[in-house]
Amino acid sequence: MLGFSTYAALLPELRDAWGLSNSQAGIVGGMFFAGYVATVSLATALTDRIDARRVYLAGGLAAAVASAGFGLAATGFWSAVVFQVILGAGIAATYMPGLRLLSDRISGLHQSRYIAFYTSFFGIGTALSFAIAGLVTPLYGWRSAFLASAGGPLLAGLAVFAFIQPRRPAAVKAFSLGVLFPLAAWRKVLADRAAAGFTFGYAAHCLELFGSRAWMVAFLAYSASLQSGPGFPWHAAAIAAVVNLVAVPASIVGNELALRFGRRRWIVAAMASSGATGLVLALGAPWHWALVLALLTVYSMLVMAESGTLTAGLVAAAPGELRGAALGLYSLAGFGGGLLGPVLFGAALDVAGGAASHLAWIAAYAAIGAGCLAAPLVVRMSPRRTRL
Repeated sequence: MLGFSTYAALLPELRDAWGLSNSQAGIVGGMFFAGYVATVSLATALTDRIDARRVYLAGGLAAAVASAGFGLAATGFWSAVVFQVILGAGIAATYMPGLRLLSDRISGLHQSRYIAFYTSFFGIGTALSFAIAGLVTPLYGWRSAFLASAGGPLLAGLAVFAFIQPRRPAAVKAFSLGVLFPLAAWRKVLADRAAAGFTFGYAAHCLELFGSRAWMVAFLAYSASLQSGPGFPWHAAAIAAVVNLVAVPASIVGNELALRFGRRRWIVAAMASSGATGLVLALGAPWHWALVLALLTVYSMLVMAESGTLTAGLVAAAPGELRGAALGLYSLAGFGGGLLGPVLFGAALDVAGGAASHLAWIAAYAAIGAGCLAAPLVVRMSPRRTRL
């Protein structure tokens, strides 16, 4: 995950250096998810046919090449788009196949808890990615930050391949176009109301999560420009790293609360709360830096609060023989939302007045939080037999 947030950490600097509009800057951030969406179905479906460790290793190598390529050769919008797409494809071949590696080896009562830990470590990787960019860039420049991040996925791919015992799928199927687009399997997954609910909920969750993360450093830079007294005491990328790290336990704790109070109730409450808090954060951009940081931390925790619950719910709801296809569709929907998040945020900034307008930041947070704010209404309108 070390290359995941490098661009987000450097977005304000690269936007200004390359003369990008906010919409273009958002598109570059979103292209990671374009690569992810284009690859995740194949990568995940392949785990039904070959050893998932091989898929994971290929993804780690691709992600390492993408980060190194960005650092060595990116010169503007189009080259950045290309390397972001490759990076997304690489991460796609690690994240969900990694979840498959875990879920195939852990079952019973502990599976939900272990999956929540796994999804939470996504946040730790995100925090480390911000931290490396924030530490390396001031000393050696932004290109060195991308080069340093390339070591993470390379080492991860090698470690998984070397230290996890191989396991072939129980039933090896012939390769076909259905591997890329297992439409029949997806229809069966969506026919289950619980699996469909978790899938669409994940899309709204990821739109807000990745939209807010992609623009977090830029928001902090904007808030710093409004501070009348002493500004933020740390570099914006370092703040983003700490905030993302502090938010990690929220997914684990959220899953434990969901097991106690019910997944449906917890997911609706967490999504509505995160959407509302995002609006308060945007409104509070001119406030004292300590209050802004407190709001940002609470918001990031609320955004993460239903992440593990959604994933554990999908794994529990999906039939065992369709689990690979279900995970692929789930990730496809979620990271499709992730693709829209950064782009929608940047476009809202431009349409509402630009990055210097306070109203534009409020509009941007409203745009990415709309789906989560609508969650209580959607659930209320759903048939009561929908199982969450």
